[in-house]
Amino acid sequence: MPRKLSCPVFDADNHMYETTDAFTKYLPSSYDGLVKYVEVNGRTKIALRNHISEYIPNPTFSKVAPPGAQEVEFQLKNPHAKKRTPKEGDKPLSAPPKYIESPPAFFNPADRLILMNELGLDRAIMWPTLASLIEERLADAPQATHAVVHALNEWMFEHWTYNYENRIFPTPVITLPVVDEAIREFERVVERGARAILIRPAPVPGPNGRRSFALAEFDPFWKVVEESGVLVGMHASDDGFQRYINDWEGADQEFLPFKKKNSAFHELVHNDYRSIKDTIASIIGHGLATRFPRLRFMPVENGSAWVRPLIENLKQVYAVSPDLFDEDPLVTLKRSVYVHPFHEEDVLGLVDAVGVDNVVFGSDYPHPEGMFDPVTWIDELETLPEADQAAIMGGNLAKLMGVDPTAKVI
Repeated sequence: MPRKLSCPVFDADNHMYETTDAFTKYLPSSYDGLVKYVEVNGRTKIALRNHISEYIPNPTFSKVAPPGAQEVEFQLKNPHAKKRTPKEGDKPLSAPPKYIESPPAFFNPADRLILMNELGLDRAIMWPTLASLIEERLADAPQATHAVVHALNEWMFEHWTYNYENRIFPTPVITLPVVDEAIREFERVVERGARAILIRPAPVPGPNGRRSFALAEFDPFWKVVEESGVLVGMHASDDGFQRYINDWEGADQEFLPFKKKNSAFHELVHNDYRSIKDTIASIIGHGLATRFPRLRFMPVENGSAWVRPLIENLKQVYAVSPDLFDEDPLVTLKRSVYVHPFHEEDVLGLVDAVGVDNVVFGSDYPHPEGMFDPVTWIDELETLPEADQAAIMGGNLAKLMGVDPTAKVI
């Protein structure tokens, strides 16, 4: 049995692994061959428009690194790692294997509920994994992007539904190159029960170049979203920022999130989290969150290192040029944006910056860079009042998702 918490746990960052027909089962025949799996030196790779991607080392997910493997290795090998005092129900730490055979719980909701019970998770938002490569690699093909995303959403609904027993909430993807198509797709998934959607936190490709989704041309879409009350999730993705790194490094490579060794420059730029900071700055600075004040945005797996620098920037610009804004941008930020910090970050400092009601817990389970034993993260909150701990561990997200924040399942 997992550690028992007195409050419900609603994990903002769980992941499914897609099966190999996720993008193709419902793809129209006119797009045959757009997405396919190919064998390269005995290994299966995914190819889009006959271009092989190394974005995910094993896109079949038949074998994967164990959940939380990086956290466990750091705890075991680093003498300076912060040590938690084990409590009843905590999973013991032991050296993880390099790979495991993926269990059924990574691929379907019925088995995942059993696993969630074992982990002590009452509810979870369930994000796709491989889907994050699609939009950037089809950036110059908007109709094809909409077709693949629709096919993925159909597969997701068939395999996972969009609300499984009011405990698992998968997130259909909404891509925005063609606004009318985005509205149609959004209305389809909401009609089927979606409580949250996945919007790529990046400029939207189009025939005249890329532009922010916070510009007025997208307002018809955002109007429908606001009226629905659906949460706008912005999970980390291939946001296209690699092209700027390529410019600086004289390279021409795709974004490879699991590449073992990058240049110091690459890591310096990456650790600045400019993409998500720019996305939130656009939502505020282009007035989207003011035109539609009931929209709620939740960046996930983007960490929180960007929050305090953005707050200082908002303060400075507003002090010098308040006429640029329709309201105090800090008011906009704290009303409209909810932050999911990485498990190793300073969550108490984040609470001081944005307030306890704007922070949500997420474990990134079952990814290797996520948490090994998710509920133990509550130890990071032990100096906060119990009500604040409960809000962060699940209450805040429950309210955003229309779920009773006091309802425990396990």
